[in-house]
Amino acid sequence: MDKVILLTQLGRRIRDLRVMKGVTQTELAHAIGKDQQSIQRLEAGKINPSYFYLCEIAEGLQVSVKEITDL
Repeated sequence: MDKVILLTQLGRRIRDLRVMKGVTQTELAHAIGKDQQSIQRLEAGKINPSYFYLCEIAEGLQVSVKEITDL
């Protein structure tokens, strides 16, 4: 299991879900109390999000954590 590949895939999945929902990075960030740069780093696979952070993202996108992590 390669950490970089997994984080890149996770970020891509979050980006794809966000785009499907018609939400900008800024809108998502505002909805969950983060800044746009944080969402940008997450989608780029540059950070390893905590479970809590994934829960916040899921809530902001109105999807389940399972939908996010089904790579």
